[in-house]
Amino acid sequence: MSRIKIGVVVFPGSNCDHDAHYVASTILRQDAQLLWHKDGSVGDVDVVILPGGFSYGDYLRCGAIARFSPIMKDVIRFAKNGGVVIGICNGFQILTEAGLLPGVLLRNKSLRFICRTVPLRVETTATRFTNKCTKGEVLRIPIAHGDGNYFADDDTLQQLEDNGQIVFRYCDEHGNVTPEANPNGSRNNIAGIVNDQGNVLGMMPHPERASDSILRLTDGLKVFYSVLESFGISVPNTTVVSE
Repeated sequence: MSRIKIGVVVFPGSNCDHDAHYVASTILRQDAQLLWHKDGSVGDVDVVILPGGFSYGDYLRCGAIARFSPIMKDVIRFAKNGGVVIGICNGFQILTEAGLLPGVLLRNKSLRFICRTVPLRVETTATRFTNKCTKGEVLRIPIAHGDGNYFADDDTLQQLEDNGQIVFRYCDEHGNVTPEANPNGSRNNIAGIVNDQGNVLGMMPHPERASDSILRLTDGLKVFYSVLESFGISVPNTTVVSE
């Protein structure tokens, strides 16, 4: 396979949909299309991206209304049949609301919106989203959220730990996972997880905002290159142009 089809879902209030589409089409040079929230099907895409933003104004809870958009019924079907789904920031929130990922995203511990670049430690390379990384590697990727505080009960957390489903943790620049390096209060410094099948990723940081060299921050490409590699598409060996 030389190219894949990537669909980016557009909800009312999405604001990172075109960023994700730009990366998919212009940077990754794949076939990319925008999928409207009222569509009944994701079509014949290979990957679905639920982008960041404020779907439906974040009323009720973040992602709570978007979860009932017509297209989400087919996204759930697609994911349960092994389709690759990436939920970024608000997309992560939607995935938890839809039951495709465990846990929930609560208000930041500071009760303030946070927008800055943070270090993330790669916890596992045994996923189709991190196979181009090395375990323990520190990536620099922006966050921009007011509700990024990942919460799950103790039993769920233990399952995530035991099954290797925690993909990214907030850390300091040296890779140390500490309370001080946790920007939002997430339990166990969790920044991103996968489902037990390994085909659905939810992450609060924005890899699409760290994928263009003009921004001098390209660590996010490792996430997208990993996905391409999992489809058998050759990608560059190095992607880091961070400062």
